[in-house]
Amino acid sequence: MKLNNLLAIASAVVLLGACQGNKPASNGGNAYVIKGKLQNASEGNIYLFELGETQFVARDTSAIAQDGSFQFEGSVAEPSFYRVGLDQQNGLMLVLENKDIKVEADASNLATTAKVEGSEDSKLLQEWFQLNEELKEKEAALTPRFNEAMASGDEGAVLAVREEYLGYRKKLRNFIAENPGSLASVFGILSFVNPIEEFAFADSMVTLYSEQLPESKYTAMLNKQLEGLRSTAVGAMAPDFALTTPDGGSIALSSLRGKYVLIDFWASWCGPCRQENPNVVRMYNQYKDKGFEIFGVSLDQSRDKWLAAIEKDKLTWPQVSDLKGWESSAAQLYKVTAIPQTVLIDKEGKIIAKGLRGPDLEAKLASLLN
Repeated sequence: MKLNNLLAIASAVVLLGACQGNKPASNGGNAYVIKGKLQNASEGNIYLFELGETQFVARDTSAIAQDGSFQFEGSVAEPSFYRVGLDQQNGLMLVLENKDIKVEADASNLATTAKVEGSEDSKLLQEWFQLNEELKEKEAALTPRFNEAMASGDEGAVLAVREEYLGYRKKLRNFIAENPGSLASVFGILSFVNPIEEFAFADSMVTLYSEQLPESKYTAMLNKQLEGLRSTAVGAMAPDFALTTPDGGSIALSSLRGKYVLIDFWASWCGPCRQENPNVVRMYNQYKDKGFEIFGVSLDQSRDKWLAAIEKDKLTWPQVSDLKGWESSAAQLYKVTAIPQTVLIDKEGKIIAKGLRGPDLEAKLASLLN
């Protein structure tokens, strides 16, 4: 298992952001002009794509001259993410504004060689991508150490690797926090921060965007995305629900009040869930007599496979399912989009943590129950 999977690092999310405070462009402020110059370029075309909510949308094409120059002209309603690219793999992200932008790069790799002038947000965006590349390099270097520590059962070494990784990850969080008036910061929130597991940070940044980018439709988009998560954020009272048990009865989450309860969203077909189950069984046996309970919520559709997995993995805590897969009413209530997913609730029914697994979950239980 890769280090970023263990730490539940979110993968990229394709949404948009916005910025403010742009000065009038030299062309009058009503249009953009992208003037580019490529080194080592073959004659052909270069393309301009707009980043939509789910994919890139082609907007313009420019011929590359013999000297490597190209040009795009047009207008945008507000600063937006665009991509200048030779193909799907070789491209450069820009924050396109109605002003003059100059781009110089080597055609072999636009993203890593580009120099951009005329757009401060585009420069910040390049800085973000550089930090992200450094994090990937650090992860690649740490992964062998992490795997070795896991294989040997050296929990101290596992935690040391994790802390070193998180130290690098903090650089990207700091970048997001330090640039709340930039579209690059919004891109960071959407591509790097898992809003389910890091809701407090994401919500605090959206508050800043609402102050500094109040008229942006992208601020409204972010607010809408987070609105559905606020009812199940850390600190909120856990929404109650009741589902069917394996014997055909029903049990409600609220019936477990008075204990620390871990809502464990899983399924028989989920490989990572099944791999994690032995650790969860061990922790359950260690803490079940100290005021700890687990409430298993399966996203199965087959009753037989669900029951077989419960028996094989020796899951002795309360289990429920409506056998609707991803349409599970409980999963939708808690905005679960990936499993395994956990929600930890205190004795009064308040959510105190989300997304805890492995060493993180064990450390949290030890702090609460030992």
